[in-house]
Amino acid sequence: MNLPPGEHLSKNVELVAYHDLEGRPGFKMGLAEVGGRWFLYLGLLWHRGWAIVDVTDPTTPRYLRWISGPANTWTIQVQVAAGTMVTALEKIDHGWGERPDEPFEEGLIVWDLSDPEQPTPLGRFVTGGNGTHRNFYAGGPLVHLASLPDGFQGHIYQVVDLSNPARPVEVGRWWLPGQWVGGGEEGVAEGTGLHAPYVVGDRAYLAYGAAGLVILEISDPARPLLVARLPLAPPFNPVIAAHTAMPLPARQLLAMNSEAIEEDCDEPLGFAGLVDIRNEDRPRLISMFPIPEPPRQKPYRNFCHHGGRFGPHNLHQGQGNPALLQRDDVVFLTYFNAGLRIYDISDPRLPREVAYFLPPDPVRRRGVLPRSLAAQSEDVLVDSRGYIYLTDKNHGLYVLRQTG
Repeated sequence: MNLPPGEHLSKNVELVAYHDLEGRPGFKMGLAEVGGRWFLYLGLLWHRGWAIVDVTDPTTPRYLRWISGPANTWTIQVQVAAGTMVTALEKIDHGWGERPDEPFEEGLIVWDLSDPEQPTPLGRFVTGGNGTHRNFYAGGPLVHLASLPDGFQGHIYQVVDLSNPARPVEVGRWWLPGQWVGGGEEGVAEGTGLHAPYVVGDRAYLAYGAAGLVILEISDPARPLLVARLPLAPPFNPVIAAHTAMPLPARQLLAMNSEAIEEDCDEPLGFAGLVDIRNEDRPRLISMFPIPEPPRQKPYRNFCHHGGRFGPHNLHQGQGNPALLQRDDVVFLTYFNAGLRIYDISDPRLPREVAYFLPPDPVRRRGVLPRSLAAQSEDVLVDSRGYIYLTDKNHGLYVLRQTG
């Protein structure tokens, strides 16, 4: 196993494998199992395009290919379900390696995965504006977007029909009053905008940044209706106060988290915890996950002194994909410089951290961030066999497995 220099630390997690991804760090991930073979698809953070890794044997990940994407465009988001891949295209945020005077592409690309090693582009959808961020696709004709069309302040919810993947068409959209500044609305608080939708049945659960949690009824996707909101900022960090809202339907709960933004904790507290949605018109935060503590071997007393960002980022999301782990009693959460944290939520009032994996700090810079070269765990995905995939801003791909 060709590991990066430095010591990784863990509790109840074993390191299975590591792959450098040819020096192109991955970001978000999707997974497909086809005929007994397992394929991991990665959006890349500092390079414009996507990578495919064969993880049939998780102890020996095999890099299959890199697909080049459009220049000066973020290609960091990917969704895979039912033989289809949806990849987001968006304008790169300021300070992340963009070239502001050059053109970019936006919207999404729909791919056919009939040959999982050779995705074939079928069609594109453009929003007009800055493109799409973390979208939701679980198979079927509809894809649910976090998009930023022209005239809007902050991302909105948009539903697109892929029945004819060569020509995707919008069927509905929803936004908070004030976002459509191009239509004469007055504007909203900074940080208000959809970061990620998650859809179960006729409900869309929207992590809406500074606006908190939004629940919509979408039995008619052309006319989404507001069911409830749960404000989160203040007191939590308003920039992305609601980053992810992942429903656990059988338990009438939502796992939710914000995203840490500033390095060295120079911001209000972020959070990760559980929301009770038994009365969906009155969602309520009922518990928070324990804040990670550095192992005794580390020279800093808390992770705010480690460098880079410290705080929650991405949850493992099953999204009904049979290739992914489907559990509602455990949560896998990346925590930037605190690595991967695993929580037992069998008692929703008393979540417990039961495992973690802390990568070593990278010694080679692959991208412009973080300012100090600290580990920054980004996305986590767990397959139905129990193997955990972990990406980082300046590392390759870690393959892990929970023990104990």
